[in-house]
Amino acid sequence: MSHTSGVRQAQKQKTRQALLDAALVLLEDQSLSSLGLREVTRAVGVAPTAFYRHFRSTADLGVALVEEALGSLHPMIRATVAPDEDSAERIARAVELIAGHVAAHPAHVRFVARERHGGVRPVRDAIREQLARFAGEVKDELAKDPVSRGWSEADLLMLAGLYVDQMLATASLFLETLEAPGAPEEERRRAAETAARQMRLISVGRRHWLD
Repeated sequence: MSHTSGVRQAQKQKTRQALLDAALVLLEDQSLSSLGLREVTRAVGVAPTAFYRHFRSTADLGVALVEEALGSLHPMIRATVAPDEDSAERIARAVELIAGHVAAHPAHVRFVARERHGGVRPVRDAIREQLARFAGEVKDELAKDPVSRGWSEADLLMLAGLYVDQMLATASLFLETLEAPGAPEEERRRAAETAARQMRLISVGRRHWLD
């Protein structure tokens, strides 16, 4: 690759990322279905025609945001259910991992929470596909745990889905604490306790499922 083409490619990537970042900021107060590409390009300072060099539509941009928001989380999701003798330690680790991610990426969490059931079908589909991947990966980790001995594939996948849904609910809970007035640390502590109790309930049910 020549120096000129390398610089051009780097600039193109920089503009693409700027469009994603600007859209994420604009989406804090509105849904993707109401977002106009002119809003996004105006925020970045490029012509509307430049948008189409990177995305086919705002829905395509939304799908890219889903990948940005969820694509890097697969190792973290697997880590939260990795086989561990101490289930309490596992749950505490999972809750702290989720809390840390929400604190670091609140706009991404808010976007996924809003658009998971939003009005843009390609984005809903992209979120559903990512969550299905999470569930499959969690199922594979759960299958390694001695507690899962005797479980069918279908039941393991059902359990994995419960864990993934609970992780999303926990993320939403921590997001609310960031936006709550008053004492955010106290709110965060209560959210962590609630999330741990909910995950513990799933774990207790898991241990007795084959009874």
